[in-house]
Amino acid sequence: MTASPRRLIWITRAEPGAAATAIRLRALGHIPLVLPLLEVRPITEAAPDLQGVGALAFTSANGVRVFAGLTQVRALPVFAVGAACAQAARAAGFRQVLSADGDVAALAAGIASRAEEFRGPVLHPAATEPAGDLAGALARVGVTARTLPIYETVPVAPPPAALERALSAEAALIYSPKAARQLALLMRGREAPDLRALCLSKAVARPLARARIGPRTFAPVPLESALLNLIDRTSAPAAAAAP
Repeated sequence: MTASPRRLIWITRAEPGAAATAIRLRALGHIPLVLPLLEVRPITEAAPDLQGVGALAFTSANGVRVFAGLTQVRALPVFAVGAACAQAARAAGFRQVLSADGDVAALAAGIASRAEEFRGPVLHPAATEPAGDLAGALARVGVTARTLPIYETVPVAPPPAALERALSAEAALIYSPKAARQLALLMRGREAPDLRALCLSKAVARPLARARIGPRTFAPVPLESALLNLIDRTSAPAAAAAP
């Protein structure tokens, strides 16, 4: 079997997630270039009010890490959007963790299917701009929930030399619409026709529609494993090509 070529891959996600992705890329035989376009910043130091809360729901590993730094409570059941988020919850000491292995809709469906197993509303510790309306999705299936903003993701501008190096990569991994918007902003007055944008979802790819870069492709499901599978695909099927 012919080995896949070693490719220089730009990781745009915030730390500490970027470092974990770099490990996965090296295991796949690629060369990671870590240059985040976003930075995670907690917005509170106050312990959350967990009175009456029946369960916790997380839509990002960053949410898990920030929340775990605000409280020592670990007994509540945790519902996580995917494997990485679930792993972060277990690493933080939560004992009962279930993963939806999907998106916000899958997470809401998973919580609703187990609503009889806990009492009280679901608390969703999240970013100030969460990915999807989990509380709204739960309300539509009769589960009471509230979102608690505990951190924000702030765009960062890399040093010019570092940015030029990143733009020479074969592909960029992009995980959120906010990171995509930051890349589109940085591309003003620049061109990188050989840089493929590999996006976690169609919504992530959309802000790059006018950026002067190479092909924009999104993963068939919003999981990092599906995103990394795009790296060695020289061309994407029509259904995966971003508009």
